[in-house]
Amino acid sequence: MLQRPRRRCEGTAMGAIVLDLKPGLGIGPFSLGMPISKAFAQIEQQPNIYDVVHVKYFDEEPLKLDIVISFPDHGFHLRFDPWSQRLRLIEIFDVKRLQMRYATSLIGGCSIYLNFLIYVLIRSYDKDRGVYTLFYPGLSFAFPIPTQYTDCCHDGEVASRVPDGTTPVTCRVSIYDSSTDSKVGVGSSMEKASAPPLPAGSLYMEEVHVKLGEELRFTVGGQHIPFGASPQDVWTELGRPCGIHQKQVDQMVIHSASDPRPRTTLCGDYFYNYFDRGLDILFDGQTHKIKKFVLHTNYPGHADFNSYMKCNFVIYGSDCKFCFHF
Repeated sequence: MLQRPRRRCEGTAMGAIVLDLKPGLGIGPFSLGMPISKAFAQIEQQPNIYDVVHVKYFDEEPLKLDIVISFPDHGFHLRFDPWSQRLRLIEIFDVKRLQMRYATSLIGGCSIYLNFLIYVLIRSYDKDRGVYTLFYPGLSFAFPIPTQYTDCCHDGEVASRVPDGTTPVTCRVSIYDSSTDSKVGVGSSMEKASAPPLPAGSLYMEEVHVKLGEELRFTVGGQHIPFGASPQDVWTELGRPCGIHQKQVDQMVIHSASDPRPRTTLCGDYFYNYFDRGLDILFDGQTHKIKKFVLHTNYPGHADFNSYMKCNFVIYGSDCKFCFHF
């Protein structure tokens, strides 16, 4: 787990923020379906608000579990699909730490009571977990019911007050894509949440076909870049690169008392960096022809994580009898 350093301004109260609640779409600056790099960009733009950030992932099998960006001071998580790295689910796990603005009303901060939300068509009660959930399009509220009062719940109905006179208070709010019929609450139902479909023509997660020793082909834009292509060819196909850097070479030299350190030198080769495509292209410094492609998976924990968008590439053998999908 990675943690950003604390940068709270003096006098800023913990959790004292208000974010716009958009059922089925997102909360504040975080929109369902957004790539993880855009979420980090939003965090970087407001360091005094998002000053404590935890990034959680399963380092042994990075594609098995969600990548989670957590804001413990504000009581909510962002869950990203580990393969596409797009936001699929937003969870508010501590409503006391976050206020949500819906239209002209403020929700949360102190509490969300069941009788405030009781007018809803779809509801369910999980007897094993003791949790009662109200579902709206793209939004759900979960309320814990004490075990001694489980008899108050019948066929998906629950009283707005339990026998001791108290009103159930929400323990979790979930925001998810409303374009499907999935109902996302707590427990295993969280797995039903998925990122919304990409808009037509989107280049994010564009499949790139790699033919070993020959070329790259981009399936959405139709670009074709072979080994040996020139910088002019690349500009024509992909446009201006995000950056151009000379290749560095580390050379170990004989240690001496005067200079025991390795030396770093620059060779004539240079890279075109396409961070938004997860791609680097290496040109030979003498011939100015492509000699190597570097395709980035953007795995969490890697030194280059969040420097590049993920490249969705498929490697084909020269005889096209086998392929590997990354």
